[in-house]
Amino acid sequence: MKLNGAQILIQSLKNEGVECIFGYPGGAVLHIYDALDLSQEIKHILVRHEQGAVHGADGYARVSGKVGTALVTSGPGLTNAVTGIATAYMDSIPLVVISGQVSSAVIGNDAFQEVDAVGITRSCVKHNFLVTDINILASTVKKAFHIAATGRPGPVLIDITKDVTIAQTAEKSYPDTINMRSYQPEVAVEAAQISKAVDLIMSAERPLIYSGGGSVIGNASSELREFTRLLNFPITQTLMGLGAYPATDPQSLGMLGMHGTYEANMAMHEADCIIAVGARFDDRITGNLDKFCPFAKIIHIDIDPSSIGKTVSIDVAIVGQVRAVLSDLLQALKGKKTAEIANWWAQIDKWRSKDSLAYSTKTGVIKPQSVIQALYQVTGGEAIVTSDVGQHQMWAAQYYPFDEPRRWINSGGLGTMGFGLPAAMGAKLAEPSRDVACVTGEGSIQMMLQELSTMRQYSIPVKIINLNNGYLGMVRQWQEFFYNKRYAMSYMDALPDFVKLSEGYGHSGIKVEKSADLKPALIEAFKQKDKTVFLDIITDPTENVFPMIAAGAGHHEMLLASKDKMQSTDDEGLNLV
Repeated sequence: MKLNGAQILIQSLKNEGVECIFGYPGGAVLHIYDALDLSQEIKHILVRHEQGAVHGADGYARVSGKVGTALVTSGPGLTNAVTGIATAYMDSIPLVVISGQVSSAVIGNDAFQEVDAVGITRSCVKHNFLVTDINILASTVKKAFHIAATGRPGPVLIDITKDVTIAQTAEKSYPDTINMRSYQPEVAVEAAQISKAVDLIMSAERPLIYSGGGSVIGNASSELREFTRLLNFPITQTLMGLGAYPATDPQSLGMLGMHGTYEANMAMHEADCIIAVGARFDDRITGNLDKFCPFAKIIHIDIDPSSIGKTVSIDVAIVGQVRAVLSDLLQALKGKKTAEIANWWAQIDKWRSKDSLAYSTKTGVIKPQSVIQALYQVTGGEAIVTSDVGQHQMWAAQYYPFDEPRRWINSGGLGTMGFGLPAAMGAKLAEPSRDVACVTGEGSIQMMLQELSTMRQYSIPVKIINLNNGYLGMVRQWQEFFYNKRYAMSYMDALPDFVKLSEGYGHSGIKVEKSADLKPALIEAFKQKDKTVFLDIITDPTENVFPMIAAGAGHHEMLLASKDKMQSTDDEGLNLV
């Protein structure tokens, strides 16, 4: 039997176990859509913008742990998808994005809706393919899914010319395995490096475990918990790593970095041994590199060798899957006795007593922090929470303690406004039985608002928590601190009535303006299990995110809400300088 290229593609996706694909049709992919419709075996979610398709696939991938899949047409279809692809790339999320391309005969002739998809995406994909031969289509799909899911995960683009989707060939069996000589992501953990790491761990008097997104995407939460508890070391997590270790556990110091807790940042500065687990030392974590961890020996565990030593000098490098490395370390450490760290815990408890997340509640307006705390109470900490980017993102990370991985879904590396709503859509499709809340702001939500239509069409119920302060909040905060309160273009004027807008899309809407109404409104929203509910919550427009490490500062130099001035280890720390 002969199949056309479109049918081979859909059959290949079924062989890869794809259950859900997010997309938007167009001329270059009409044969693919026809084959998809004839098959009826893969659920297709028709989004309202191609960026939403990739964010939806991204949210689905982050929650399910599977490879997310998106389908877009050529030209603007592909260019609209690039922001979503770059978002996934920065956060190491496994995606396969399929784009249509003009026919092979007219490539390079500025044909209608032609763009160089391979060239445009080269810097923001793990790999990309241009398929101009039907005979390699199935094997290319196999390669794409293999590359996306293995090693350090990431998005892979398959750009398929229209003539390939039309051409026919005899049906062939789909390859069970693929061997790529130039891509061998599995590496054996070096025993010598494990031994060196153990020596440092055993002698550390001020140790700290620093866990990143690799612990989540590497499915290493169980091993991380056992490792941390065996050693009785304090642990801090990055924005992307939240949930891999329980935030409510006494050994957890909370989030690290620019808006991390006082105790986490101070411990990072004063530690004599840092065990970095699936983290990449990005600038929002390190602050000023000249002031970063001046006393620490650093053990860096990561699957990506190019990430090790890229930003900071490393003492022990261990290349390997986080899960496997932690298992090896656990075996090597069992029965061994670490150095006494009672004094270190006493110092950490002293830092904790400062309560750097405390905030004033006496102004008569709704504080955004209280919204997140109420959300946590109403959901029992069991919801999947997506977010957009800005102040609301940081408050969600600070005030909603995540005790399990794959519950906190946000754009960390690229910082993409508009991510939250379509990601929530993907998250709900991945875990339909779990409550999903999208924490957003009036700026971010308007970037992908049209996906409310998609959610209506496919009955995808999500609770939208809009922290409406009338500003581009994080922009305003920086303008207040560093631009002499010149709020250039950060005020969001002429906002829509979000309740009416949500109702216009066929959903429910609730406006909350008084603190007394906050918790009842949240309870009512989550009672409506089968409906999307948009909660437009009017919050204090002057509130800022604290703690904050300003540009050029170190971990020991934080701006705190309590005093609005820099706190230094010269005042509070171990005075080791």
